[in-house]
Amino acid sequence: MKAGHRQVKRMTGTMRIIHWINVISMIVAVITGLYIGHPYYETFMADGAVDKYVMAWNRWGHFMVAIIFDVTSIIVAYLYFFSRFEKPYKKVLPTAKNIKEFIEVFLNLLTLNRRKKFDSTHSDSFNTVYFSIFHLLLAWMLFTGLQLYVHGLESGESSIGTWWPAMLHLVTDWTIPVSAWIAGGGPTATIMDVRIVHHYTMWWIIAWVVFHIYYQVWRTIYWKEGDIAIVVGGSKFVKEDKA
Repeated sequence: MKAGHRQVKRMTGTMRIIHWINVISMIVAVITGLYIGHPYYETFMADGAVDKYVMAWNRWGHFMVAIIFDVTSIIVAYLYFFSRFEKPYKKVLPTAKNIKEFIEVFLNLLTLNRRKKFDSTHSDSFNTVYFSIFHLLLAWMLFTGLQLYVHGLESGESSIGTWWPAMLHLVTDWTIPVSAWIAGGGPTATIMDVRIVHHYTMWWIIAWVVFHIYYQVWRTIYWKEGDIAIVVGGSKFVKEDKA
């Protein structure tokens, strides 16, 4: 640790594990999802024949990481409100303090750190709102993905009974009219609207990730507090206030 700096805990071990699980799951989800939408490679058997189960394996992989996202999303949602470490929801409340901090962090970004009138020791409103948007996009992906999944169970049956498709229809059928509205479709909403919006949301999430990585590097360079190391060691280092 540099002289004149102090270590500040910013991320628990649980959240770091969830972060890297989500990173790996997202990579797998994008690769398999793009293949499901438009197959872009083939694999061959030892005898030279095309492996006919490639699509099945991609669908299986996509479904598995979706389940992982479901589990981590439930954990994150719980910690969002009830974590003993910090409660992120307090930073997204539209209070005067949070709004002022959000604006100052945004101006800090626009002015390349020439203006910094906020405390960067702890999580700020701008970054918390940005992460909240990510989790809302992820939740939307999960609901639309489950609607696409249950649409394939046209008979209303599943390996674990009829209750499973019925429950999925109950909690995801609303995504069809909403997707039609987002896609600007006609008066008749179809499952294709869900497919289109599910695909477009993937690109929004990828754009989110690109800016997220850029911003973490940006903060590390300009603030010189080791922000990029938070997802590895859980801490950052800030300058001690001079008496």
